Amino acid sequence: MARYTGPACKLCRREGKKLYLKGERCVSGKCALERRTSAPGQHGADAKKMREYGMQLREKQTTKRYYGVLEKQFRNLYEEAARKEGMTGENLLVLLERRLDNVVYRMGMAECRRDARQLVLHGHFTVNGKKVNVPSFVVKPGDVIAVKESSRDSVKFKGLAESEGGVRTPKWIESDKKNYTAKVVAMPAREDIDFEFNEQLIVELYSK
Repeated sequence: MARYTGPACKLCRREGKKLYLKGERCVSGKCALERRTSAPGQHGADAKKMREYGMQLREKQTTKRYYGVLEKQFRNLYEEAARKEGMTGENLLVLLERRLDNVVYRMGMAECRRDARQLVLHGHFTVNGKKVNVPSFVVKPGDVIAVKESSRDSVKFKGLAESEGGVRTPKWIESDKKNYTAKVVAMPAREDIDFEFNEQLIVELYSK
């Protein structure tokens, strides 16, 4: 399965903002973006005037990197969002939020989305009692996501369940970390997404 395997911190530096790709490291003094604010590469420190296309491209790159989605997956999600009723940009963000790897992260059972993706791929989670190892699986209201019984005794999951910090669980997910479960109680709304996106720029880019 295709996935990005390069250095995560370079992606944050390239976009000029924290994408929270490495869990606790992103909120510590070890964050690469705080130590080196310039973009990576030989000409990263050079000041460049951003044109319209550049702003659209950077917004698209920021969004797909934030959710850990590659270009083909992202384009397919955009086309699916465009077929749905309502605003295409909001539909796209809702589809990204409903991915299983994102839900696992949101329920507090992974340190970051990259970590969540790996845990899902390794078969540590069930949806409605059935094992699902596809990170792009799209959840719906009523779905119950749980850590597999045989995985609950691991040091990693015990530590995550006992942790009181970490990511804020959105109101469309009811998380019960003590029992290693979460339930999707509603569809995510635009206001539930706590990262600053300008989805209209993505729509403009793909509409050319």
